[in-house]
Amino acid sequence: MRVIVQRVKEASCTIANKLYSNIGKGYLLLVGIGLEDDEAIVKKMALKISKLRIFEDEAGKMNLDLKQVGGSLLSISQFTLYADCHKGNRPSFTLARKGQEASDLYNYFNQCLREEGFEVKTGSFGAEMQIALINDGPVTISLEVNDG
Repeated sequence: MRVIVQRVKEASCTIANKLYSNIGKGYLLLVGIGLEDDEAIVKKMALKISKLRIFEDEAGKMNLDLKQVGGSLLSISQFTLYADCHKGNRPSFTLARKGQEASDLYNYFNQCLREEGFEVKTGSFGAEMQIALINDGPVTISLEVNDG
């Protein structure tokens, strides 16, 4: 499982020229589900994100987590995180989980985050979406969890 975490001042998802969801301060999550991912891996990633300390404390150190700053989450499914460009210039997505299985694990990921007490907004799985954000910092973290 791969997730890009962007610390944001605000973020939004627009679908078919209509605002679908938005958050203020928090994390924009770009979520990729791989072929080897299962519920245990997804839960591990959700717990990692729930405890991630990338907000600054009064001393200017990244020491505060999302709960401590009252932040929200915008979670966007993004199979392109599994793009493989080793051969040629056109990406292959054979390592990305497809269809209903990917959707189910993405939904489970969001459920796990909600169970940790977070407000989680989403995009629409498989939809053409436009994502806007104001990256705070900028701070962008790439996380990967697998069975190893």
